[in-house]
Amino acid sequence: MKMTMTRRVVMATAAATIAVSGTAYAGGHQVLEQLHFVIPGGAGGGWDGTARGTGEALTGAGLVGSASFENMSGGGGGVAIAYMIENAESLDNTLMVNSTPIVIRSLTGVFPQSFRDLTLVAGTIGDYAALVVPADSPIENMDGLLAAYQEQGPDFAVGGGSVPGGMDHLVAAMVMQAAGEDPTAVNYIPYDAGGEAMAGLLSGEIDALSTGFSEAIALAEQGEVRILGVTAEERVPAYDAAPTFMEQGIDTSFVNWRGFFAAPGTSDEKVAQYVSALEAMYDTEAWEAVRSRNGWVNIFNPGDDFRTFLESQEQEIGDLMRTLGFL
Repeated sequence: MKMTMTRRVVMATAAATIAVSGTAYAGGHQVLEQLHFVIPGGAGGGWDGTARGTGEALTGAGLVGSASFENMSGGGGGVAIAYMIENAESLDNTLMVNSTPIVIRSLTGVFPQSFRDLTLVAGTIGDYAALVVPADSPIENMDGLLAAYQEQGPDFAVGGGSVPGGMDHLVAAMVMQAAGEDPTAVNYIPYDAGGEAMAGLLSGEIDALSTGFSEAIALAEQGEVRILGVTAEERVPAYDAAPTFMEQGIDTSFVNWRGFFAAPGTSDEKVAQYVSALEAMYDTEAWEAVRSRNGWVNIFNPGDDFRTFLESQEQEIGDLMRTLGFL
């Protein structure tokens, strides 16, 4: 059951991880004059990096005239979702970034809404997950982490930038389960966003951190953390010093999609503009600079394909979470 359920999540997420063959927007002409991004968490997290990186690429390529950003933390992302719904009529040219947690947190009742209450635009990237420790930690690899975990038991704390039962918790549980440990016994410490979780790691509040690979790369390059494992099936060129869990004998992999949603009731014409801008972005040097810097996987999953994928992921992750006792 362990291996089957882990692979089912991988299959659900990897189904959207495809090479992008998007048609270049003719001449790089501007599609939108301005675009506002709502970010459901604080600075330094994966949502923040995705929105700001996308805005940087869209404006740098001339597809969007100007981009603005608004961090709106709270409720595990529920505050931003409620804002999009309650202010739908006045949110022209506004996109909210989100990712796998919108599925997980809806399943667990963290907020009452789901992706069905928003206008789906497109899934745009994938980001692997990673477990990291401070750079000066005596733990050098997953064997070392497992030894410390077995010695310290519940005193060994793993943190993440999401609620208990959220994606960072789920990834940590998947890894520990694949390593032969009880996934429900992990002492998980939640933080509101990736930046706060990383601060908790560096201050010694937690022993290890479950986080997005792109965030881990940034801190590793600054010499602040050591990446113990990444949930890719093969080493990622953006930071090939990071070993995979699989090469350490832990048979698990996972990719977290990220994408964009508009307010409910957004017109088909406006959605088509958003999709055109995002699709054209992939063929630009500005986007490749952002993508490669962050170690993201290109995906493009617009409209009805995005909805079909989310419904499939909702079923698969729900099954896994019930197996792990999170639902």
